[in-house]
Amino acid sequence: MKPKTVGRSDGGLAVFPPVDTCGLLADSIILTLDGERRVADLNVGDRVITRDSGTAVLRGIARHRLRTAAVRIMAGTLGHTRPERDVTLPAGQLLLVRDWRAKALFGDTQALVPATRLVDGEFVTLEAAQEMTLFSFDFAAPHILYVDGLELASNADMRLDARAA
Repeated sequence: MKPKTVGRSDGGLAVFPPVDTCGLLADSIILTLDGERRVADLNVGDRVITRDSGTAVLRGIARHRLRTAAVRIMAGTLGHTRPERDVTLPAGQLLLVRDWRAKALFGDTQALVPATRLVDGEFVTLEAAQEMTLFSFDFAAPHILYVDGLELASNADMRLDARAA
């Protein structure tokens, strides 16, 4: 009897396990008070523009190299210039959705959801696990950041109160 690999030649799983990996890729463009900057170029003390508080001072930066599933979002898929270019995110990265998708998919005016929840197989696709160098940021509190034209959560522990944002 063959193992349950659904006939995959490499013997790997056909279904990805649940993921909760968050972080930003080094080449992602983030909005700061000094203008648009690459995530890899940020330093402790830089002021990042946020949706929820205006600005936030970066208190710490962690860099992780790991293998994780990824989601690819084609340019313009989530609105005019949202994202501004094709973007790859770790599958568990939280995005703030504030358009018709929030109402249609999640029953609210806005929703903070992992990238995998937006996969449609055409414009938002699930990619195989890949090596990624991810940056995570430490602020005094969780924030929504402007990255590549998307609104992304600064960490995985963030919870969104729809009335506050």
